[in-house]
Amino acid sequence: MAVTKLITRCAALALAACQLSYAVVLPEERVDALYHSYDGGGVTIDGPSVLVRKNFAETVSISANYYVDNVSSASIDVTTSGASKYTEERTEYSVGATYLVDKSLLSAGITRSDENDYQAETSYFSISQDMFGDLTNISFGYARGNDIVGQNGNDDFEENIDRQNYRFGLSQILTKNLIMGFNYENISDEGFLNNPYRNYRFLINPLDASQGYQLSQEVYPSTRTSDAASLRLAYYLPYRAAIKAEYRFFTDDWGIEAKTYQLNYTHPIGEHWVFDIKYRTYEQTQADFYSDLFLFASQDEKDYRARDKELSDFENTTIGLGISYFLPSYSKHIAKSKIALQWDYIEFDYNNFTNLDDDSAAIGEEELYQFDANVIKFYFSIWY
Repeated sequence: MAVTKLITRCAALALAACQLSYAVVLPEERVDALYHSYDGGGVTIDGPSVLVRKNFAETVSISANYYVDNVSSASIDVTTSGASKYTEERTEYSVGATYLVDKSLLSAGITRSDENDYQAETSYFSISQDMFGDLTNISFGYARGNDIVGQNGNDDFEENIDRQNYRFGLSQILTKNLIMGFNYENISDEGFLNNPYRNYRFLINPLDASQGYQLSQEVYPSTRTSDAASLRLAYYLPYRAAIKAEYRFFTDDWGIEAKTYQLNYTHPIGEHWVFDIKYRTYEQTQADFYSDLFLFASQDEKDYRARDKELSDFENTTIGLGISYFLPSYSKHIAKSKIALQWDYIEFDYNNFTNLDDDSAAIGEEELYQFDANVIKFYFSIWY
């Protein structure tokens, strides 16, 4: 069940502003063709994506996106469970429409993704309004998702997840060079929220770890509510460059708290080249019901147990580099075009999730798990 996100970037201050401001203008007409690749932790994901936007009568914008993940996984969860490396394909389709009326933008759309054991469908609606001389923008959004969870090799297994997402955004032009953005998001999930393939481990004899451990399917709550708030600042430098800083805080009723810090610097050279540097850190606490090694098995359906490394205490650091080249225009039908390459290097360090492939250590004393990953995005954009 791979999940990746396409991040579209702009040049100089436009790069920073497009992620902070929701100015009431229709999106630009454009076509984006993307190839993305992820390689890390025994998992490789790659595939293409195509996004098309078209405007009509200067009041309506229509978009369509096609996205593919080709997944090959021999992750730590797969190898330690005794399963073999697997491959699968995830395809995602989305369509959306935006309507401009006076100083307001109304947007709606639907996204559907399919893979062999998971189907997801999400619909959304949002409204964005400029005010106070177009220096302030407020936006509200709502999304509703319905997912179906399956299990390969078990045709009788089918579970549902209901998701709701509420969003609020505020962007403010503080000076001619400085923009501030604040966003708040509330998400509620209900249904089968754990992975049907993942197990937790517990000691056969709580008084004697040397007797070994057993595996059993994880037991999760059927509901989860989370909140996230972020603050972003974008500053345009005198020599056409831009710097952006972001802080994000996340918390949920499973006991997790997470903090994200990110700093971006964008520097244009001449009329055609733009360089981008990113530094990002992320850290989180563990879920209340997470443990690397439990003393005993779950006693009932409300005695929750998890050994998902994404619910553990961990942190990661990302260093990113990007380069874009705006091509000369040779056609009156093309306003501009761009080729861009972005590379992110990510280091993951888990503070209480151990590497069970380390069978030389005593039970409960295995080395902590860590890995690094490379993410590459190469895309071509045309504005018309």
